[in-house]
Amino acid sequence: MAQLYARDVPDMTCPQEADLLQVLWCPFDDAVEGCSEAVQVRWRRAADVTDILVAVPEPAYIGDDNLVPTPCVVHPEQVLEYPPADELEEELWKRLYRWAEGKALSYRGDLSGAPGWKAGGWPTPFTFWEPDEEDERRCPTCQASTSPLLTVPSGEWDGESGSWRPAGDEPEADVPPYPGNVNPTQVTVSRGYTLQFYGCTGDPRHLPVTVIQ
Repeated sequence: MAQLYARDVPDMTCPQEADLLQVLWCPFDDAVEGCSEAVQVRWRRAADVTDILVAVPEPAYIGDDNLVPTPCVVHPEQVLEYPPADELEEELWKRLYRWAEGKALSYRGDLSGAPGWKAGGWPTPFTFWEPDEEDERRCPTCQASTSPLLTVPSGEWDGESGSWRPAGDEPEADVPPYPGNVNPTQVTVSRGYTLQFYGCTGDPRHLPVTVIQ
């Protein structure tokens, strides 16, 4: 489960009068991909939530412990990221890659697709998808397009380059840096993948589309 307040995530686009986003999913790999009742999105008014639970409720049955987040406080940080290469025209991304090489940067690793838990932003590159499969992201209820809502990775930042390291986070002194070496939520998606939630742009009450990539 993830819970985000609009006051903490200023870039989050909320439906009218809503200022609280709750995303809930069943802890099963085969249940959270696609579009099903196993994944629920709730847009609420924080003022309406008056009875705060002291203890975090736990699922009656857990299919995969790695999909249950360790309770923790979120410290959102706004970052500027650029679209992944597969969202750009071929000539443009070739120019960008040449420019990045001249700056000793990796466009994919340092500039596009910020890693870590993310609200909104650009989608994670669809490494295994064919171009005509983009329709898979359309809302199955009304066929409207969807937009990135929440990204849940198997690690917080890319320790290989360090360019996306959150403010205040430092790698363990005795652990060589590698992608995903910081993981405070202890969530691991399908042996190290990323779980993406896409919300319907036509009606945010519709079930989200989810992709494991």
